[in-house]
Order: sequence, then structure tokens, then C-alpha cells
Amino acid sequence: MIITTIVLFLLILGIIVFFHELGHFVMAKLYNVKVEEFALGFPPKIFGVKKGETEYRLNWVPLGGYCKIVGEDGEEKDNPRSFGSRSLFQRFQIISAGVLMNFFLAFVIFSFIFMVGFPQDITGKDLSIIKAGENSGQASIMVDEENAKSVKDIKIQISGIIEGSPADKAEIQVGDVIVRADDVKINSVEDLQNYTDENLGKPITLSIMRGEESLTKEIIPRENYPKDEGAMGVSLAQTAVVSYSFLEAIKQGFEYTVHLTIFILMAFASIIWGLVTTGKTVAEVSGPVGIAIMTQQAAAMGFLTVLNFTALISVNLAIINALPLPALDGGRMVFLLIEKIKGSPLNQQWETKANNFGFMLLMGLMVVVTFKDVMKLDLVGKVMGLFG
Repeated sequence: MIITTIVLFLLILGIIVFFHELGHFVMAKLYNVKVEEFALGFPPKIFGVKKGETEYRLNWVPLGGYCKIVGEDGEEKDNPRSFGSRSLFQRFQIISAGVLMNFFLAFVIFSFIFMVGFPQDITGKDLSIIKAGENSGQASIMVDEENAKSVKDIKIQISGIIEGSPADKAEIQVGDVIVRADDVKINSVEDLQNYTDENLGKPITLSIMRGEESLTKEIIPRENYPKDEGAMGVSLAQTAVVSYSFLEAIKQGFEYTVHLTIFILMAFASIIWGLVTTGKTVAEVSGPVGIAIMTQQAAAMGFLTVLNFTALISVNLAIINALPLPALDGGRMVFLLIEKIKGSPLNQQWETKANNFGFMLLMGLMVVVTFKDVMKLDLVGKVMGLFG
């Protein structure tokens, strides 16, 4: 399991890094800038193949990659095929292409997921069901006259549980699917709410599905309860696997990528604000170890969940790379913006020192976050336990 998780994590990271560096590579080639190396991972080298003027390498340290472009550090400006000899706008395009490619990768993955179908919350959606089997849990529903989408595996799921509530005491879990309440089949959120209201203070046997496991749980809905908690103390959601037509899936994929980007930017802003005002973060930040654990969890939920996770990480890395910090693509874009305003290039020695400092700072941050992940997950204790 550990080996499988590591391989899957490295595969996901490799795909994301490959597309990022491919953006730089393609844009550099488009402007006839010489690319000396295209590498996955950091040195030392495992093996390399030279094709034309570029060496394609696979390196031992699998936590990134690079595209070595002639003149990218400001040297060889007289070389007609160097990065430094290109116009400011062309250099900006070459630098920003990696970030844009990561956004594009996420958009393609999300569009594919919307096309083949992925679980969504359809609670309260005004959908016109045009075909449904009584026990099939499937339906085809029309969104409008032009775009159809299909729905299958309609379920009533637990989306939240109040601590200390009857549901909590009955050991019901988030994600449980409610199939029946006593002998009554539950087809909607309203079905369960109405049956619960009719049986306050009486024991109800819930038939639930937890993954592939079928369970029964006895619960007694409260007659007196806080307004915002409900008799059982649960939040309910009607979910279904929804798939869209090709064009609608592209639209949904684009919109979701934009909304996710905005959400992550707001989360970053919240983290930074917390650090500035309180010296603490208001959210957990994970490094490679934490992401590897999340990879394992995603793998347990199926292929589409792994794809969704890959797209999510791709958007995160795109945003991080676009931050205006030295050593990141965003920092280099800021240097170009300063050059535009200033009317002349920055001092190359100063820019190099700033990038080196930024790189060391990022590596230090990665070490700190990784250490926190290891301590939080008690990985040291688990490894030592293998020898105890």
C-alpha cells in the first residue's frame, strides 16, 4: 500500500510538472529560443536522451522539474537564440506559459470528469425528470432544450453530524447513504424529514450503505431540539452522478476551474492575513508528505477522484508559481514588469541573488511543512512500531 501510494503520488506530481515545463518548452520553441534540457526531477541524472539540440532527462529527486533555456539568467544577450534577446512581451509569454498550462490541464481534467459523470449535490435543484426507473436510481434529466445531462446513482447521504446528537450516538457517519427508514424507502431528503417528523421520540431503524457495506442503525429522533440541528442532528444531501453533454462539460469545466481558482486565492489571502495579524495560520498547510497521504485517500475512492485530486493540485501549483516571489515564475514576471516601468533591465547580479534567496526560503518552508506533516501524522512512531 505504501509503495503504491508513493508511486501514484510521484505519477501525479510528474504529470503536473511535465505539463508546467511543457508550457515553457513549447513557448520557447515557438519563439526559436534554444532549450538545452527538459527534465523531470532535480539532479543527479538517472538517464537522458538527446534529440536535436535538447537533452530530455529523468533525475533522481522527484519533487519538481525544469526547462533549461539558453540565456534565461540574462547571459548571452547577443546570441540570437537566447531568452535575453527576445522582446519583453515574448519573455513574459515564455515565463507565464507554465502557469497557464497547469490551469489548462485542470480545465481539461474537470471537463472530462463533467462529461463522464461525477458525484454532485443536487439537493433542491429544479430538474425536470423525463425518464426514471422506480428502483433503478437512474434518470435522464433535461437542463434546457439544447443541453442534456444524465443522472444516475441518486442517493440521500449524510453530509454533516452534530456532536452529541442522536445520529452521533448511533455512530452514523458522514457519507452514509440512507436507503430505508423502517420499511419505508427513502427517495428524497423530504421523505426522510417527513418520516422523522411523524416518529419523534420513537425508535427508527435506518438501513444504510457505507461504501459496499450494508448496515442498520437504530435512532430515536428528539422531540425537543435546537432549531438549527433537527431531530436526528444531521445534515442531508441528495447526491447523484451527473454527466453533461460534450459542450456543456467544457463550459462546466471552465467555470469550475475559475471558481476553484478564486476560492484558493481567497484561502491563500486568509492564511497570509492570519500570519500577519496573529502570527498563526487559520488553515492546515500540507507539504509533500501530507499530499501523499491525501493521494492515498483519493485512490481509495476511485479513478475519477484521483483525476479530480490531480486537477486540484495542478490549480494549487499554478497559483503558487504565479505568486510574486523570487525564484517563482510570478517573481520573474514581476522583474519583467519592473523592467518595463524602469525602461531598462534590472541589475543581473541583484536579480540572481534575489532568486537564490527565494529558492532557499522556499526549500526551508518545505522542510518545515514536511516536518509538521511527519509529526502530525506520527509517522516516526509508526515506523518505529514496525521494529518494536
